[in-house]
Amino acid sequence: MQLAHVPAEKRYGFKEGWLETRWHFSFDHYYDPANVRFGALRVFNDDRIAPDSGFDRHPHREMEIVTVMLAGTLEHRDSSGGSARLVAGDVQRMSAGTGIAHSERNPSKSEATHLLQIWVLPDTPGLRPGYEQRRFERAARRGRLERVVTRDPGPGELKIHQDVDFYLGTLVPEVELEHRVRPGRRQYLFVIEGAVALDGTRLEEGDQGRITGAEALRLRALGKEAEVILIDLA
Repeated sequence: MQLAHVPAEKRYGFKEGWLETRWHFSFDHYYDPANVRFGALRVFNDDRIAPDSGFDRHPHREMEIVTVMLAGTLEHRDSSGGSARLVAGDVQRMSAGTGIAHSERNPSKSEATHLLQIWVLPDTPGLRPGYEQRRFERAARRGRLERVVTRDPGPGELKIHQDVDFYLGTLVPEVELEHRVRPGRRQYLFVIEGAVALDGTRLEEGDQGRITGAEALRLRALGKEAEVILIDLA
């Protein structure tokens, strides 16, 4: 197994006005030719949005956009006439396809919003724009990895147009989880909360691990419960 461990302090950080963010890959004014993508994973932004503010309407094309809500509230409105309210625990998948414009705002007057926004390159161009979302309760995945987004979804899972699986996991110190890996795939692990052991390597809150060549991943929380997102992709 080859592990590229990126500590939290090595992520690119940016703060201006209402937005405080950490960008895992080249994005907007931050460009690093050695850090553009990881397979089909193109963007991984860790955003905190101040109260009563947010992203005004802006366009997207040919991208699968997954939003994972960690705290607070987010209002989504788009050019198709669609609108939705996301709260902590919600996951949304939006297909930009042939083109969509949307806005994302924190409607609270007092509480900040914390979310992960993750972009994946689609395996099919020219898709009809659309989105879906679902609540995933943390208590239901305690001690296990729960698949939340996948190309061929089962009951309760969201569909994405790419050969990629998103898992959320609430790890506990007394249980070591094993994630079996199909040959030729790569994994992207992000520690949302707490600290974890990944095959003996300690990852702290905010750390990421980019993994290739693994047959299995062994994960365990260190000291207290930990929350992770694992992206398994070709």
